Amino acid sequence: MHMRFYIFAAILMALVPTLRAADAPAPVENLPIWEARLPDFSQASYDREVELLLSNFEQSSGRKLVPGAKKKVGLKIYADSGPGMATPIPLVKSVISALERRGFEKEDIFLVGLNQLRLRMTGYLPSLANGVSAFPGHQIYVLESGRFFDPVWFYDSPLPQRFDPIFAESQTKGVPNNSTKDEDRKSFLATPLFLDADFWINLPVYTDHPTLGVNGSLVNATLWNASNTARFFRSPANAPAAVAEMSAIPELRQTWACTIVSLQHYQYIGGPFFNSLYSVSEPLLWLSRDPVMLDSLMLDRINRWRKLSGFVPVSEDIRTLEFAQMLGVGSDDTKSARFIKLDE
Repeated sequence: MHMRFYIFAAILMALVPTLRAADAPAPVENLPIWEARLPDFSQASYDREVELLLSNFEQSSGRKLVPGAKKKVGLKIYADSGPGMATPIPLVKSVISALERRGFEKEDIFLVGLNQLRLRMTGYLPSLANGVSAFPGHQIYVLESGRFFDPVWFYDSPLPQRFDPIFAESQTKGVPNNSTKDEDRKSFLATPLFLDADFWINLPVYTDHPTLGVNGSLVNATLWNASNTARFFRSPANAPAAVAEMSAIPELRQTWACTIVSLQHYQYIGGPFFNSLYSVSEPLLWLSRDPVMLDSLMLDRINRWRKLSGFVPVSEDIRTLEFAQMLGVGSDDTKSARFIKLDE
């Protein structure tokens, strides 16, 4: 049986402004954010603080990050902003070391990224010059190769065909589209993370995004983990709801152990393309099971830096986080954020 996930962005957009209190979704669990402070960005600092985060997470949640029936674990990395704004390699190496200490074999810890060129440019794939790999012995799955999508698992959206042709043409200008109408409805999901692994860990990097608002935890787990996602940028009104709907897929959420984000670098305007003039660095590591809260906290930071630099905040019309909260993925109420600071 095909697993179809339908998205009703137009309905959501119509309902959000008029939701009555009685119609609002039940409050989501207030999950904590563990915070560790990095003395510096060395491998030794990452090793120490990542182990501290994972140990406290396991103790508090009762979930041990050890091999299960499949004896495999996946790491979803981000490299698509290019050099300067990719998941820090020391962070990934630290997570791998921590998982090996918990019983995983080297060859059973795999990395998942989107684009081969950017993975090579950021040091994840071996250099063509010398063939040296930063992660010898680990499989690195390149999603744009098309080899890791299962035809049984796809996200089906009927909306793109319903747009007025003139509106659709203006939204798709400059974005090539040679697919059929039926193909354009479907985004095939990369299955290694939720079918091949006991669990997976999300390792995003944060930038702003003109269509999605925040390019971070939710987006790294959804649009950057599926095929044919350019269609959502040809119809930008649909992209926020698509991220929310995909992040609510039960199989994806059940195996999604946590998100770990380093604030070693993030970008507050001009994203997702890297621009060093608008990047910020903080010596912090966060771990949480709530991707919506992490994205919301980073949105606050992005907007704070925009204001300090004389730029307008991210548009409130982009409702990615609001939609995700409505579907029970997490909370966007940053005032209720519950930090557990491990270095105090």
